[in-house]
Amino acid sequence: MIPEGHTFQCSGSGDPELAYFLMKKFLIISFLLLAGCSGSGRLSYDSPGDAYEKGLSHYDAGRYSRAAQYFQGAFDFGRTHEWAADAQLYLARSHRRNRDYILAASEYTRFTELYRADPRVADAEFERAMTFYERSPQIELDQTNTRRGVEVFNLYIQLYSNHDSVGVAIQRVGELRQKLADKQFHAAKLYERRGLYQAAALSYEVVFDKFPDTPLADNALLGAMRCYIEFSAQSIEARQPERLQKAITHYQRLLDLFPESELMGQANELGDLAKQRLDALISDSPTL
Repeated sequence: MIPEGHTFQCSGSGDPELAYFLMKKFLIISFLLLAGCSGSGRLSYDSPGDAYEKGLSHYDAGRYSRAAQYFQGAFDFGRTHEWAADAQLYLARSHRRNRDYILAASEYTRFTELYRADPRVADAEFERAMTFYERSPQIELDQTNTRRGVEVFNLYIQLYSNHDSVGVAIQRVGELRQKLADKQFHAAKLYERRGLYQAAALSYEVVFDKFPDTPLADNALLGAMRCYIEFSAQSIEARQPERLQKAITHYQRLLDLFPESELMGQANELGDLAKQRLDALISDSPTL
């Protein structure tokens, strides 16, 4: 408040109204800053149970960062009290809900290591695997987390085959494996477009060999056929037969494993082409 009989003088200005306006603005800003500071004060708890209950309240309200702080605070009183296991599990869950997946995975691991007798260990292992699933990026990016997710889910399935979430885990493994197959198939197509037929053929073979249970398996065999025929055409005559024979071998696999595939029309044409070229080479070179 400006004392009666006095006016606030703004530096460089003799206008009392302007000075009053600036002073009022300064007081408002100061009040807002003080209110903000008081609203973000330090945590307050006087026991591990108090810290846990406050953390749970924030968790239920969707304030996961704040919840994590309180759950962490429960460990100021050690890790052997009656709330320790609950606080550890919900600390991991808070980080996961907050999309801090690396921290979440670490805290889930801590829970399973420190509280091995807890009946929720299987839940924690499943939820830890989910953090890798949730970190799995688009196929154009590095798929380390995708591969790690497959490994962690498979270990969970092996160790807890009767757990309630095994069905979901199997589904997630299928989704992650499909993404890895898509990544490899995408690389094969890129090699093929660039005319690098040997690299393309090998990449298509990897798709079939590693992911035969995915919808890309028949397409991968067809791609390998196509690329070995093209690779043969680029090769010296002495190496052409073996590469055509690989195309024929993949055609036979496709015919045996996927006789109802919608790609069989293209496969038949490529198979006939590879056989014709191989027969022509044998006819022209009796030593082959």
